[in-house]
Amino acid sequence: MREVAIVAFGQSDHVRDSAETSEVEMLMPVLHEVLDRTGLAARDIGFTCSGSSDYLAGRAFSFTMALDGVGAWPPISESHVEMDGAWALYEAWVKLLTGEAETALVYAYGKSSPGDVREVLTRQLDPYYVAPLWPDPVALAALQARALIDAELTDERELAGIAARSRADAEANPHAQLRGAVPAGEHLVAPLRTGDCPPIGDGAAAVVLAAGDTARRLTDRPAWIRGLDHRIEAHSLGVRDLTDSPSTRLAAERAGAFERPVDTAELYAPFTFQEVVLRRALKLDAPDCTVRINPSGGALAAHPVMAAGLIRLGEAAARIQSGASDRALAHATSGPCLQQNLVAVLEGE
Repeated sequence: MREVAIVAFGQSDHVRDSAETSEVEMLMPVLHEVLDRTGLAARDIGFTCSGSSDYLAGRAFSFTMALDGVGAWPPISESHVEMDGAWALYEAWVKLLTGEAETALVYAYGKSSPGDVREVLTRQLDPYYVAPLWPDPVALAALQARALIDAELTDERELAGIAARSRADAEANPHAQLRGAVPAGEHLVAPLRTGDCPPIGDGAAAVVLAAGDTARRLTDRPAWIRGLDHRIEAHSLGVRDLTDSPSTRLAAERAGAFERPVDTAELYAPFTFQEVVLRRALKLDAPDCTVRINPSGGALAAHPVMAAGLIRLGEAAARIQSGASDRALAHATSGPCLQQNLVAVLEGE
């Protein structure tokens, strides 16, 4: 199979409200950053793919405005997914595997501040039986957390420890939105407290992919994508075991994650208890496990909707490129209660 690598990654500083900045203005510095790191110009990119949500922007085909930041003239080969940018990276990866391009630019962005993101995300639900009840993502997450606690697979003390570790790790991440001590606080939606939930924020991210010798020319240490797969659970929450994530386990198996140990895992766990679910699915829950989980602070420290999954792949790749990791796992999710899951395995030379 043709070799494909992440050769550059960049992200914005994630903030609670970027009211004075448009999507294009938020995105352009990130695009310039990743292109500058590779020495490429926009005209050198063989394929461009983006991930975002028109529902967040509140207007149809809003992603076309973001192309102003890319530069669509002369005409470019471009695509878009109404998903987290991790799935845009998957499309670009396939494009490079087929030999249709040598390089690809993948970007994603999300501005949750203008509206009510908890209300917007109810549009992901089954339109006949669940959506009319208007359960928001935090309420559904609380149901999942309660199922996990009732099954004695975790408890509130462990969840508090995950929140504290994420905030502490975020101290070294200049782009994180939340750092330091986790506020005590009352239950937001029992059994979840504020620290168990992701912050609402705005942000963008971008990566450059390259194939074979092109990747080696563009960077000293490419982060090679050794495997990449995504799977989906049943749409109906009532037919799923919310304490497990078989789609994550299958995606990891198909991506080759279980063939050899990894030393880093960037998991897209928007809620503390979901890290517990993912660790079990990815076989990272052994008492003697030494894998560094979410050294960036993860989605609990910064959660730009539609970009947070791409950031997990980018953070894992950045650790490979810096030499801090030799074999890393990256995970992305979309939909209620870990409905859709993508797993990538990255390695250095």
